[in-house]
Amino acid sequence: MMRQTQVFDVVVVGGGGAGLAAAIEARESGRSVLLLEKNEQLGGSTAWSIGSVTATRTPHQRRRGIVDNPQDHWADMPGFAGDLAERDNDDLRRILCDEMPDTFQWLLDSGVRFMGPMPEPPHRQPRMHNVLPNSRAFIYHLGRRARRMGIDIRTGMRVTAVVQQDACITGVDAEGDSGLMRFTARGGVVLAAGDFTNGSAFKARFMGPQEAKVEGVNVTATGDGQRMAEALGARIVNGDLALGPELRFIAPATETFVRRLPPWRWLAVCMAWSLDHLPAAMLRPFMMKFLTTALAPSLALFESGAILVNKGGERFGSELDRAAWRLPDQPGKVGYIVIDQALAQQFSAWPHFVSTAPGVAYAYIPDYCKNRPDVYAEAPTLAALASRLGMNAAVLERSAAVGGMRPLGQGPYVALGPVRSVFVHSEGGLAVDTEHRVLGADGQPLPGLYAAGSTGQGGLLLKGHGHHLAWAFVSGRRAGRIAAQRAGGNQ
Repeated sequence: MMRQTQVFDVVVVGGGGAGLAAAIEARESGRSVLLLEKNEQLGGSTAWSIGSVTATRTPHQRRRGIVDNPQDHWADMPGFAGDLAERDNDDLRRILCDEMPDTFQWLLDSGVRFMGPMPEPPHRQPRMHNVLPNSRAFIYHLGRRARRMGIDIRTGMRVTAVVQQDACITGVDAEGDSGLMRFTARGGVVLAAGDFTNGSAFKARFMGPQEAKVEGVNVTATGDGQRMAEALGARIVNGDLALGPELRFIAPATETFVRRLPPWRWLAVCMAWSLDHLPAAMLRPFMMKFLTTALAPSLALFESGAILVNKGGERFGSELDRAAWRLPDQPGKVGYIVIDQALAQQFSAWPHFVSTAPGVAYAYIPDYCKNRPDVYAEAPTLAALASRLGMNAAVLERSAAVGGMRPLGQGPYVALGPVRSVFVHSEGGLAVDTEHRVLGADGQPLPGLYAAGSTGQGGLLLKGHGHHLAWAFVSGRRAGRIAAQRAGGNQ
């Protein structure tokens, strides 16, 4: 039995970038808005991201004399999708590209600051803008804007079901410290609960049993919105597509300096000025604090002869043959990248980098030695390296003798790790129309139910950097605004 029922015009499920955008726009329309987030803090996958937003006609482009437009953006995006381009939703891609110039300005008006734009082929113009000082700035500024507007934000509230009466969506059921509650929504419910990168049942169903073993970067991205909508007859599009599995370095036990920086506007402005005016040599140590956190090691390491071993020192197959798929079957689901002296020297300078954030910087072996001692081990012999890492020396020596592309050469030897296998994001969102209404089993909209961000991706392919966040903000704003309009018609 429900303890209490409360009524709002719009109810938003999810407190990441898409959910906050939806709530703010609905409130801007003069409606009462409730935002529910299952975690104790706002953030979602937006807070875990690198923080790139891709857009045209931005002030940053104009300052650099870059003439760009949404039509070219729309035409360039299929270049990222390659053979998958025919599966794209061209109409939603049009909305994304057309709406981003205004949405980028909306982010600036909210207090968010960026560096850039950065080039990323096949974009014909630099369009990628990176948030300053880190991706938490989105949540900080949008969350503050939402609270100032009077949006009712409740964290620690897990939505368990979307309520349907007489074929219309009327609200949600949720559970928190105060018990079970029902929240009625006069205008509609906006599902903005993220993807299912950590939803094993979804991954097993759409991708396969092995992929189901791979964890998501965001451990709370369990596909709640997709699950609740499917119970009402909705369907998931492109559920088999995802970024990953890929190898990533284990994140630092304590947050890096850059991640700890407060998202104050004056600090972001100061950083933006520094990036434009200070020599690269002065900025590089600062950027490395960010770049060596939890990014992916370059495949070129293995193509050049590095080996991947488990925590016992044993190779478990070819490093170039879907190693990230097989790593979850190893002890502790972790591995180590082992290189010899020649490879360590090779990957100490351009063009042989260990990891990169596009448009930001490149990290090399000395950077990991300096900034990530927790994932860097060096020893004069393989036996000594095995001792440092708690491996069986004979097993590691045997793995090195066989090698990957070649046997490892002379020491000293370096081990980078542990690394784990992760999904960064999945493309499987609910089928929606161009008004972000969730479509039912008959292909018709479910009245009163909207979806935004990854939950409402609708078949849109968001390859390339900066498109997932761009879609989160664009679709969130539009879904919130349209739901608010429906609330006005129902009063």
